[in-house]
Amino acid sequence: MAEKTIIPFGPQHPVLPEPLHLDLVMEDETVVEAIPSIGFIHRGLERLAESQDFQQMGYVAERICGICSCIHGQGYSQGIEALLDMEVPARAQFLRLVWGEESRIQSHLLWLGLAADAFGFESLFMHTWKLRERLLDWVERTTGGRVIFGANKIGGVRRDVADGLLNEMVADLKAMEAEFAGLERTFLNDATVRSRMEGVGVLPKALAMASGAVGPTLRASGVASDTRTLGYSAYDQVQWQIITEGAGDCFARIKVRCRETHQSFDMIYQAVAKMPAGPVENKPKGFPKGEFMARLEQPRGEVIYYLKGNGTKHLERFRVRTPTFANIPALVSMLKGARLADVGNILLTIDPCISCTER
Repeated sequence: MAEKTIIPFGPQHPVLPEPLHLDLVMEDETVVEAIPSIGFIHRGLERLAESQDFQQMGYVAERICGICSCIHGQGYSQGIEALLDMEVPARAQFLRLVWGEESRIQSHLLWLGLAADAFGFESLFMHTWKLRERLLDWVERTTGGRVIFGANKIGGVRRDVADGLLNEMVADLKAMEAEFAGLERTFLNDATVRSRMEGVGVLPKALAMASGAVGPTLRASGVASDTRTLGYSAYDQVQWQIITEGAGDCFARIKVRCRETHQSFDMIYQAVAKMPAGPVENKPKGFPKGEFMARLEQPRGEVIYYLKGNGTKHLERFRVRTPTFANIPALVSMLKGARLADVGNILLTIDPCISCTER
């Protein structure tokens, strides 16, 4: 019987952009068990609801995570709007979709670049992030922000975007999508990528469902689950379908994110073509009372916002369940039986965000 050793992995590691610590129980080069430890960057954001009023908490929610800030802001806004029984103008709903899908594209491009860096494909990493910067230029032109979009607010969005600028943006996005198609061919066909990702970190469908996985991690295991089907924002006004792959390995998770990136481009084209005229916000009146749970699809998967108001300016409860928190049990399952050399790649394929997890 091989002797077991424990190797600490993280919270600082050359291949790991997030401060997650794993104790890897090893037999030779094989992982027998992975024990996660979180809590290195806990910021107490949920407790701030006791001192910040419900309007100010929108800014806090956006800062749970920089990469997912747009959807965090939208999730919080939707929860308060439900508690206040507010209507959101149609144009604001379409703009939320546009910025939400731009957030998904930039997040997937960031992740694809990090994945390329993890398995040693530096030029692919550089080209992917170069394309992401070009998209962020449009985010900055239309929202005023670059990382924290600051676009969503209770009752709608903070600013309108002229139709001419939206059409100009679509024209450039189509050129960007064509450029991304070339990068996608490299991700999906290159022998280096396939040798490091195919058959690695397999998460079977039944185990993905039992462990509560969400987002591309779940859909790469063949489960058609996406909370955008609930029809919030204007998702019931555009044509799209849930992207799934059946293999459940690291390569399947790459394929899902590549295909979702194309789909996000298409959703933006449809939303701009159907963009209604009219105002982009309604003013909130009164204070939130009651409780509501908002479910949205972040780039990493389903996020849940639970808000409870007592009729004052301060929320009684502000609770967020983020996708990385849901995907950690699935990650632990993927790592069992893996080679030590594959741990970094497997970990990155859930697209971990420890800032989201440790609020």
